[in-house]
Amino acid sequence: MPIVTMNLKRNLSQQVEQALKAAGAQNSPAIIRQSGKPEYGHYQANGIMGAAKKLGKNPLELAQQTLKTLVDNIGDSATFEIAGPGFINVTFSRKFITDCLTEMANDKRFGVIAQSRQKVVVDYSSPNLAKEMHIGHLRSTAIGDANVRIMEFLGHHVIRANHVGDWGAQFGSLLAYMDKLESEGKPLATELKDLEVFYQRASEMFKTEANFAKKAREFVVRLQSGDEKCLELWKRFISESIKHCQAIYDLLDISLSTTDVKPESAYNGELNDIIILLEAAGLIELSDGAKCVFLPEFVGKDDEPLPAIIQKSDGGFPYIATDLAAVQFRAQKLAAHRAIYFVDGRQSLHFAQLFAIARAAGFIAEDQEFRHVPFGSINNKDGKPYKTREGGAVKLATVAEEAINRAKSLISDKNAQLSDAKKEKIARIVGIGAIKYAELSKNRTTDYIFDWDTMLSFEGNTAPYLQYAYTRIVSIFRHASITLDPADGHFDLDEPTELALALKLLQYPEAVENVTEDFQANILCNYLFELAGLFSAFYENCPVLKADESKRSSRLKLCGLSGRVLQHGLGLLGISTVEQM
Repeated sequence: MPIVTMNLKRNLSQQVEQALKAAGAQNSPAIIRQSGKPEYGHYQANGIMGAAKKLGKNPLELAQQTLKTLVDNIGDSATFEIAGPGFINVTFSRKFITDCLTEMANDKRFGVIAQSRQKVVVDYSSPNLAKEMHIGHLRSTAIGDANVRIMEFLGHHVIRANHVGDWGAQFGSLLAYMDKLESEGKPLATELKDLEVFYQRASEMFKTEANFAKKAREFVVRLQSGDEKCLELWKRFISESIKHCQAIYDLLDISLSTTDVKPESAYNGELNDIIILLEAAGLIELSDGAKCVFLPEFVGKDDEPLPAIIQKSDGGFPYIATDLAAVQFRAQKLAAHRAIYFVDGRQSLHFAQLFAIARAAGFIAEDQEFRHVPFGSINNKDGKPYKTREGGAVKLATVAEEAINRAKSLISDKNAQLSDAKKEKIARIVGIGAIKYAELSKNRTTDYIFDWDTMLSFEGNTAPYLQYAYTRIVSIFRHASITLDPADGHFDLDEPTELALALKLLQYPEAVENVTEDFQANILCNYLFELAGLFSAFYENCPVLKADESKRSSRLKLCGLSGRVLQHGLGLLGISTVEQM
């Protein structure tokens, strides 16, 4: 079987594994690494020594058998040599590389193969509607949205789930404060313009005024009992909060909409049924009047059983009950193959208990995957996560506004002749791209301290650097008066920097597919950064418009494919490109 073009590393791995299988080594993974000078298409196939050990064979003998099968399958697409006791060096021919590149250039998916279609629920962003979105909400929102876009591109039916917090004790304080303002004749619309200040005032009154605190607790009971006055106030507050959130999503180009909101309160009518189902499964135990689930795999200090409280002794329901109702809905009503939860790593125990209880109760079938994808926190300068109750968190809207202003200053310095309208449009795209990329380019599991200069940097591995690389490519085609996708001509790769850029382009499918293996968007970010760097090296060493006719055509095609891949990759991350900067 001839090797499939594009994604050389993946396909070489498949070929080596098939060759090992033919030699009797079943289920032996092949490890493929670029070696030597990467610009010349050198790869090394490892894994043979491990397979030989399993078979009790001499590694060199197995390498020779594997090599024979590779030669038969791949033919003249590459040359091979055995190195050391059991490695195979592979060097792809230039003709094969150019054939691959031609196929990639003619493929709208750039060689990325659609996966078997699954229905996937993705739970992300999920802010608490009691307050405005702050910098701490960026991680779930940006990471979740990038992965949603990539999963959709890979062919999955993705259901966005914005499980916003709109129920609970804190709303008692907010409703009591709204009631106070109304009784004083103050316009609520004006007061609710700044939800953060509104929340802080209500919280402060709860802590300092005993009568207000008593009234707030009464409002919680009235709300949960369906009191019409409370519900009317609550609906007004929630409606205003959702508008605030949607304004942020629109500003940050996040693909969530109001139709994706399914709040905690939507499951309120199902909570008693959840208790009944857990009791029927023999999972509920009473502990100090509370209805709890004790599973043997969860223990606390001194190996004491760790309870998951499903209903409190006063009859109230903590959010694990609501989450169980959401799991049941997603698994049974939506019939999702997978449900992915992008939520702070500090909630890991909660999700471990949640999914374990849901499986024990039969809510989740064996062939359904429910997974918590944790991420680290964005901390303040003291290294501690932000708390909005004291007003310490930076609003996400403020970060966006600052990013746009900084981008506008940068663009004015670079391109002063642009009209104000163009500067405004470009600044918004560049500034928002900087915020999102600053988040996505980090390993999602790491904590980091929020710093204005780091978050909004326009140098190094940043979105503005990649966006600028794209504008350089666009300017080449603008000067040549042709489109970014020249159909004529062929690839003619001789120079080392041409070959290095070509091989990096052929790694694009691998970079995209690898993101969703562990939902690490930084894999794609690093790929795009390396691609931009290799393009820069190519552009500096290889004249394009001034080259002779044969080389000019090839290099324009190489430039065009580089630009299209940069634009497509940034688009999968939720970041737009601009024609000028």
